[in-house]
Amino acid sequence: MALDDLRIFPVACSATLSYHNVMHEKAKPLSRFDRGVRTVLVGLSSNVLLAAIKIVAGILGNSYALLADGIESTLDIFSSVVVLGGIKISSLPADENHPYGHGKAESLAAMTVSLVLLMAGIGIAVKSCLEIMQPHHAPAFFTLIILIGVIIAKETLFRFLFSVGSAVDSLSLKTEAWHHRSDALTSAAAFIGISISIIGGKDYARADDWAALAASGIIIFNGINMIKGAVKEIMDYAPSPETEDTIRSIAGGVSGVSAIEKCRVRKSGLNLFVDIHVEVNGQMPVREAHAIAHEVKDALMKAPLGIADVLVHIEPA
Repeated sequence: MALDDLRIFPVACSATLSYHNVMHEKAKPLSRFDRGVRTVLVGLSSNVLLAAIKIVAGILGNSYALLADGIESTLDIFSSVVVLGGIKISSLPADENHPYGHGKAESLAAMTVSLVLLMAGIGIAVKSCLEIMQPHHAPAFFTLIILIGVIIAKETLFRFLFSVGSAVDSLSLKTEAWHHRSDALTSAAAFIGISISIIGGKDYARADDWAALAASGIIIFNGINMIKGAVKEIMDYAPSPETEDTIRSIAGGVSGVSAIEKCRVRKSGLNLFVDIHVEVNGQMPVREAHAIAHEVKDALMKAPLGIADVLVHIEPA
């Protein structure tokens, strides 16, 4: 081996190791926080593009239903920013003033988005009623083509955000997903109304506005349902029975645990906080019982349930 080869060899080895380290980093699964942020950014960029397309097409194509849909999409941009902020704040660690962390910020973000959606629905309903009383020309045909693309895009975004929101158990992400589904529904209503206006001619020109009114009803209905979900989380509504059963099963499987007396679970942001009462042999020394409590906590924290903290209380069996 030549001297130059010997000099190059360490550099090559270092580069190879760096490459493997980079690939290892890329292969690491994304955290719940990172998945949530990336998903919101996808929805945010999509909303900016779709809102611009719908507003321009609504103005040029003389379609109030499409224009109203576009205005509602601009509110989606605001809601995406709110959700992004809520997720980021909820991921902050606990501090002296917030010993349980900042998880409620995610629920407050969901509440804000729900209220914005509700107000948007009411605003569109009022404007639709005013437009119905004023005769105008039927929308242009090309608005139907725009709406087909919008419906497909929004339904795809709904499925993507709801899937990730369910995976990381994020109410604000699932709320944002339903915001996209509402857009798909309003676009579908606009498509029907515009089709009737074009086919029926001048006598059916108001069908476009009636479609916008129908869409506003859907938006208001979804907004109310989303507010209910946000209120539940803020009020520490218990998670699903399946989640509690899983927690009880994991804790009960730890060696030395006789039974599980109580199990209280509450959700804060993307995480769960667990208070659990574990029964052990009443004659067991305190040091051994304390060690079992740590084993229960470790087992639950390692489980893929998004548990942020566990408080274990020892009871004599």
